[in-house]
Amino acid sequence: MIIHALKRYAWFKRFNAKVTYELLAKHIPVEEWQFMNYGYAPNSNELALDLPENPNIQRYPLQMYHYLAIKTGIEGKEILEVGSGRGGGARHIAGTLKPKFYTGMDLAQSAVDLANKIHPLPNLKFIQGSAEAIPLPDDSIDVVVNVESCHAYGSVDKFLSEVKRVLKPGGRLLLVDFRNEKNVENMSTLKTQLRNSGLKMLEEENITSNVIRSIEAEDDTKKKRIEKLIPKKWQSLFSEFAGVVGSRFYETLKNGTRQYYRFSLVKE
Repeated sequence: MIIHALKRYAWFKRFNAKVTYELLAKHIPVEEWQFMNYGYAPNSNELALDLPENPNIQRYPLQMYHYLAIKTGIEGKEILEVGSGRGGGARHIAGTLKPKFYTGMDLAQSAVDLANKIHPLPNLKFIQGSAEAIPLPDDSIDVVVNVESCHAYGSVDKFLSEVKRVLKPGGRLLLVDFRNEKNVENMSTLKTQLRNSGLKMLEEENITSNVIRSIEAEDDTKKKRIEKLIPKKWQSLFSEFAGVVGSRFYETLKNGTRQYYRFSLVKE
C-alpha cells in the first residue's frame, strides 16, 4: 500500500524502476530468462510465428515483440528500444528482421551489462540511459520500440518529447503498455499523452484479451521457471510480479479494471 501510494510521485517511479531492475539483473543473471513482458497470443488474422518447441524459449513474450515490430518495415533501419530489459526482444528483432542496427537502452546498468553479455550480435548493442533524456542525436532513429515500460517513467510526456526529437521525419513509435483504470494515470491519460505528443496516431488496438490468453497459455511453464530460478522465500511475491494466473495483475485484466493497448505512431 505504501509503494502504491508513493508511485504517484515521479521521483519514486524512477527510483523504484531503477532499483527493481538493477536487482533482478544482478541477482538472477540466467540466460534462459530473457523477457519481462506478459506476452501476446496473436489474433487469427495474424500470421503464426514458427518457433521451436523448446520450454526454454519464452514464446509468448517473444511474440509481443514480433507482432509489434512487424507493424512497420524494420529491415535496413536504425532501431532504438527504450526500456530493453534483459534484451530478448532486441535479439529477436535484430536477428530475424534485419535492421541496420538495433540499440537497446535501459535505465538499469546491470540489465545493460547482462544483455550485452548474452546477446552478442554484430548489429546489436545495449546502452544505459534514461527514457526522459535519451543520449542520442536529433533525427537519428527510424523506429523507436517501447514494450511494457512507460508506465514506470516519471514523465511520459518527457519520454514522448524525446522520442519525437530522436526520430527521423517519417519515423515510427511502436508502443505496448497497460494502465489500471482505477488510477489517475489510466489508459485514457496515455491516449491523451500520445495524441498531444506531436506524433500522428496511425493505429491503436486493445490487446487485453491477447495478453490474458498468453498468461493462461504460459502459466505452467512460467510457474516452473519461477520454482527453478527464484529462491523459495521470494516465489510468492515474484509470482505476483510475473502475473501468473490468479495474481492481482491477471485478475484486473480479467475483470476489466486494467487495459493493455498496442499503438503505432509516426513523426510527420
